[in-house]
Amino acid sequence: MTEPAATAATGPPSELDKLRRRVEALSRKRDEAEARLQALLSSLLPLDDLLADTRRRAGALHEVGSARAAVSAAVAVGEQIDAAQVMLRGEFARHDVRPMDVVGKVVDTAEMRVVGTEGHPSVPGGTVLKERVTGFRLGTATLRAAQVIVAVPGPAPESEPVPAAEDDLAPAASGMTSAGDKRAQPRRTSRSQRRLLRKSSARRRRRRRD
Repeated sequence: MTEPAATAATGPPSELDKLRRRVEALSRKRDEAEARLQALLSSLLPLDDLLADTRRRAGALHEVGSARAAVSAAVAVGEQIDAAQVMLRGEFARHDVRPMDVVGKVVDTAEMRVVGTEGHPSVPGGTVLKERVTGFRLGTATLRAAQVIVAVPGPAPESEPVPAAEDDLAPAASGMTSAGDKRAQPRRTSRSQRRLLRKSSARRRRRRRD
């Protein structure tokens, strides 16, 4: 009498059982994803505290009295910004998110987007010279494509000329000679020129008397 029940219990699962198992698996995945998201957000809270303190320090820079104190405050703000990036990159690494580091590599359009080119005499064409925007990977997948500048055959771009100082642009306006080391001196008259000047002034006086 009990054999049919045993046979039914060991038989293949029904469609309802399959559906119940799928729902349970999806529910577990959802719970795991929510737990990972909550852990990530909780780990970023200290970063928000650090950035808030950095913002307060940056806002107080204009209230600093002396130049030395202003430099010291600016250095402290820079150190906190560096610490914030190190903290953020550390949390990224914990979740298997890492920068691509593509400078010096051949451009790969699958995970890089070329936004500019730059001539270079020795680097092969298509080599990444600079990153405009850092790319990131999540595991082996591309989380964000890198925006890069790639090399093309040709001379390197010329650097912008340094503007000349005002003293160099107009040495005469500052009372300097072309050599730049002596003040311009008034022109000297010769002895014969001085005699002619005295004679002409004497003639003018005589005419006035007449």
